Amino acid sequence: MKYYLIAGEASGDLHASNLMRSLSQLDREAAFRFFGGDLMEQEGGILVKHYREMAFMGLLPVVLHARTILRNLSICKSDIARYRPDAVILVDYPGFNLKIAKYVKQQLGIPVFYYISPKVWAWKEYRVQSFKKYVDEMLCILPFEVDFFKKHHYPVHYVGNPTVDAIAQRSHREETFSEFTAANGLDSKPIIALLSGSRKQEIRANMPAMLEAVKGFAGGYQFVVAGAPGIDPDFYKPYEQGFPQVTVLFGETYRILAQSEAALVTSGTATLETALLNVPQVVCYRTPLPRLTYLGFQYLLHTPFISLVNLISGREVVKELFAKLFTVYNIRRELQQLLHVQSYRRNMLASYRELQQTLGEPGASDRAAAVICTRLLS
Repeated sequence: MKYYLIAGEASGDLHASNLMRSLSQLDREAAFRFFGGDLMEQEGGILVKHYREMAFMGLLPVVLHARTILRNLSICKSDIARYRPDAVILVDYPGFNLKIAKYVKQQLGIPVFYYISPKVWAWKEYRVQSFKKYVDEMLCILPFEVDFFKKHHYPVHYVGNPTVDAIAQRSHREETFSEFTAANGLDSKPIIALLSGSRKQEIRANMPAMLEAVKGFAGGYQFVVAGAPGIDPDFYKPYEQGFPQVTVLFGETYRILAQSEAALVTSGTATLETALLNVPQVVCYRTPLPRLTYLGFQYLLHTPFISLVNLISGREVVKELFAKLFTVYNIRRELQQLLHVQSYRRNMLASYRELQQTLGEPGASDRAAAVICTRLLS
């Protein structure tokens, strides 16, 4: 069968590539065409447009690149119509993908599958109605999403979480602390990991306060920054030069976390990765207009938490220091708890174990592929 996939950012490229591999195992005649990235291209098929030409985040970048976005939509629709796939598979990226879903369903009558549901439970809940109209099967990766969609009378599938798969399949699983430090030119002090975001604006916002917060721990710890993929190493140079105890490593996030005593982490998938690697953490996220943002979070969003760890657990497992709560003092105080209050560490690690049980076993892409193939063959 022929599959058309659309992933609009790096994480979508990763998860879509794994799904393509699983589909190929179930369907030996599988052929792929896609909007995506390098990882998808490695699985075979035709890359129509790279996500680098599509990844516009935030209101201003979207407005400034509106013409490009509209052109990409037009190219995508025309390409799907020419290719006539047996299925269109959308991966997150809701602003773009929902428009494609509507077109494909109304104009072409091709089955539409959505892998990794957009976070409509936090924002834009009205979009559920569009999913019900234009998406044949929703494949969710967060357990609580099943109950959310059930509330809207929309049956969905929980297929497991691909982050669980990524952690299980990671390299250097048996690596020791001394092996890691020797391989990366580090000393023997315990490590505090700094994950300050995946985009430049996030790093600029979060890194200075993170570094200021850890200064008081410099005597007994070393600090390792997980460099974000796609960010030029030179971008981190000012932070390294201004803080000699800091080392920036690229492509080693899981290895860094696995050897760390604690971590400062911006919100996002990184918080879940940190929990699955059993590292006590504090979530740090600076926002513009912090007091107004915090007020908006309390009254406009439909969720009590911002981190995946707390959302999945249904309670506060890790401290969320964002908006007006994001201060050097608060970060430093929480880090002190994580490093030196053993009962606090134990409680967090016990909650991580419950989280892991909730997420279930690896195999998300295999289960998603099975749903897709079963639906197409029924």
